[in-house]
Amino acid sequence: MMMDVMVFKLPSFKFLSPNSAAARSPAIIRCSLPRFSLSSIPALATTGREGDQTLSSLSLGHITRPDFPILHQEINGSKLVYLDNAATSQKPISVLKALQDYYETYNSNVHRGIHYLSAKATDEYELARKKVAAFINASESREIVFTRNATEAINLVAYSWGLANLKLGDEVILTVAEHHSAIVPWQIVAQRTGAILKFVTLNENDVPDMQNFKEIFSKNTKLVVVHHISNVLASFLPVEDIIQWARDVGAKVLIDACQSVPHMVVDVQQLDADFLVASSHKMCGPTGIGFLYGKSDLLSTMPPFLGGGEMISDVFLDHSTYADPPSRFEAGTPAIGEAIGLGAAIDYLSGIGMQKIHEYEVELANYLYESLCAVPNVDIYGPKPSETVHRAALCSFNVENIHPTDIATFLDQQHGVAIRSGHHCAQPLHRHLGVNASARASLYFYNTKEDVDAFIQALNDTISFFNSFK
Repeated sequence: MMMDVMVFKLPSFKFLSPNSAAARSPAIIRCSLPRFSLSSIPALATTGREGDQTLSSLSLGHITRPDFPILHQEINGSKLVYLDNAATSQKPISVLKALQDYYETYNSNVHRGIHYLSAKATDEYELARKKVAAFINASESREIVFTRNATEAINLVAYSWGLANLKLGDEVILTVAEHHSAIVPWQIVAQRTGAILKFVTLNENDVPDMQNFKEIFSKNTKLVVVHHISNVLASFLPVEDIIQWARDVGAKVLIDACQSVPHMVVDVQQLDADFLVASSHKMCGPTGIGFLYGKSDLLSTMPPFLGGGEMISDVFLDHSTYADPPSRFEAGTPAIGEAIGLGAAIDYLSGIGMQKIHEYEVELANYLYESLCAVPNVDIYGPKPSETVHRAALCSFNVENIHPTDIATFLDQQHGVAIRSGHHCAQPLHRHLGVNASARASLYFYNTKEDVDAFIQALNDTISFFNSFK
């Protein structure tokens, strides 16, 4: 591509001066990582091509891509390469059809009507709740509360359980790597109750220090709020161990599973988590809905989060009584179509198999990390993968002396590659890493190694372009 064409295609934007802190010691090692092979690949996704012998040689990404219409388009004259899945995932045809079917054939409010449309909508809405419960192996569907998103789910726990149970001097343990939605609500609760927030720092491998984590517990610890997989570091936390440490001091645990539920098998009964949150839009479902899992004995003791219709038992002029969970926490008309769409997404993911998705993404994760390591002057955050240390299929990184927003803009405008730049709702973590922002490429099961190759080629071109000004 000629340089004058490249300049012509670029939007009018001010080139940002690279943050001096963003240029850490460059990670320019060529990695030699173990190759992970899939034991098997599904014969089909939802495209109905059973028996096609050519599928046996295709990756899960190649098999499932036809189910996602949005992936088959050009952006700025280039084939779209969508690598922003940690922010939101794309939606398969089956989810789009489920939404359309609801609005076209049985759109109605739930729980309050006796006519056919209302009964049908209610049945499908509650079926979606059962699907969520089965997907994470909750013991019963009433342990699933639908919310607008995972952020609201965390706020529900903070304002309902937190304000009712935390007092002056009580301690809440978090890590510096938490998403803002797992920090800010507890800051508000701490200000109101006098509780103390304690943060686990990172070790030399840029992951939360487990020794520090174990030692930070005390007799005053009442709650642990922790991610399962970091949306920046790509690291997995040993939440089973953390939950056991919490049990030893009588503390509760809330797991932010937004980056794990869409990508691997998550079993809340096996984990023994007290609370767990996730978002539909990161797992092939619609935006506008997420869920809170809570143990039934905990939910039953928690006061309402919002007041209004549906969450009541009886309303008098001087007081009201409240419904049992989950209705107690679902005031007003819920996101009916979105819940049904989430149910369709779970059907789709379950049809593939979460273990199969996880195995394929482990392979993609290593390929992405190894490929990015080969790019000069790139600093990747989080642990180096090995036989014992796995990374999620994402890489947050900086390139020496080039601002991540410049990188993301050029990739989009010149190559049709969609990644994210910024602090990824993790400003404390970025400050701890010594940078203000990073670029992030994140994959899902419908991505392929060819997507990674296209990204790396485009990134090399981007770096060459900006280095030409030096």
